[in-house]
Amino acid sequence: MTRRRLLFLLLIMLAYLQYRLWFGPGSWEQVVSLNREIAHQQQENQKLQTRNDRLAGEVESLKTDLDSIEEKARNDMGLVKKGETFYRVVEPEK
Repeated sequence: MTRRRLLFLLLIMLAYLQYRLWFGPGSWEQVVSLNREIAHQQQENQKLQTRNDRLAGEVESLKTDLDSIEEKARNDMGLVKKGETFYRVVEPEK
């Protein structure tokens, strides 16, 4: 009789552990889902790091290079040097 009880108890424990493995907290499905989220977040972080590196380079260039300051002023603010003539080409509407 005790063997039967022990076997029954072991089967119950096995079923419980299998349930937790496949469906409970920390299950395989949850681990796979979290790994996908981690990979997605790492890609997003890499994009943002690239953007930050580009912006840091631009800031450093603006701090040290007068030509880049002039280019930024011309492109962003539409500044024109004395003696220059500004021409704007407008494409006709179709």
